[in-house]
Amino acid sequence: MWRSIASNALTFLIVVLFVAGGVILWGRGQYEGPGPLTQAICVQVERGTNFRRVSRNLEEEGAVTSASIFRMGADYAGKTSQLKAGSYLVEPGASMEEIVEVVTQGGASTCGTEVVYRIGVNRLSAQVRELDPTTNRFVERAAFQPEVEETPEVYTQVKEAQDTRYRVAMAEGVTSWQVVTALRSMDILRGAVDEIPPEGALAPDSYEVRPGDERADVLAQMTEQQELLVSAAWEARDPDVPLRTPEELLTLASIIEKETGVAEERGQVASVFVNRLNRGMRLQTDPTVIYGITKGQGVLGRGLRRSELRAATPWNTYVIQGLPPTPIANPGRASLMAAGQPDATNFVFFVADGTGGHAFAETLDEHNRNVARWREIEAERANSNN
Repeated sequence: MWRSIASNALTFLIVVLFVAGGVILWGRGQYEGPGPLTQAICVQVERGTNFRRVSRNLEEEGAVTSASIFRMGADYAGKTSQLKAGSYLVEPGASMEEIVEVVTQGGASTCGTEVVYRIGVNRLSAQVRELDPTTNRFVERAAFQPEVEETPEVYTQVKEAQDTRYRVAMAEGVTSWQVVTALRSMDILRGAVDEIPPEGALAPDSYEVRPGDERADVLAQMTEQQELLVSAAWEARDPDVPLRTPEELLTLASIIEKETGVAEERGQVASVFVNRLNRGMRLQTDPTVIYGITKGQGVLGRGLRRSELRAATPWNTYVIQGLPPTPIANPGRASLMAAGQPDATNFVFFVADGTGGHAFAETLDEHNRNVARWREIEAERANSNN
């Protein structure tokens, strides 16, 4: 009898172990296998919350099939104490294991509300936008100019949210004075800026910032980035380019940046100025004259006068020989590379062509014909507006 009982007990134990093993394998498959989501969602992890609440929310959102398995898997992986506050994009079909990694890895939020401060050549603007996880595109909720317009209520609301992200997007061709003025207008930043950084020293790019960041630290990041870009462009330059120092390359790049907004033209514009430098011709570029008037502090807002084209300033390239003493704006990477590696052309003239680009010429006669055509276009536009 005891032998029979022992045999039955052993059989029962084997069955239990077999079932338990099956359950574990099934649970592991649930944890590691593709999840039930058919559309991406944005999961918000509030500061001070715990894995239990997050797992319940995920189950309610249909992102996981079992909150319990989700928690057990996270606990087994040693992740339950690593939960990070923020808003995170969960892709369709994401496994529980992948979701655990998303909500514990930290770093910037990957969805939710974002405020972008755009430092443009003409103005500073702020945009409040939110990522739509179903389309993976941002939807604008508000846009305004912090310096001149009343702050919208939605901006005040998102500032109170813990997971709102902030970016400073600096456009190519803005001046250092414009950047500092814009940073001073951003109420999420703090700290004084005692001096305007040298012209051209800041890299146009998009920078992640956080409430309470020091303005000086943001400028330091921009400066460090520009030093890397200038160094790379200088190292990659054509040795025949008549530029003696990285500072001269930076100055030429700033002129290229202000002369054209068409990416495909930068190499041609660079070739015009390099050809002029090689031939001992004055650069004769209007943006340098404008900088001599404004010193980069704002936009001129009108055409140049003849007297201004003749006025002797260190930046008037109709009067001085060679490059001006400093850059006239902050150029981006493409203009820096164009300055060091211009297109191989014989162009020494260019003028607007009416399409947003320019007509280039090798001879004065050809240039004069291009100028005449541009005058016709200007006249036609003036007549159509009357």
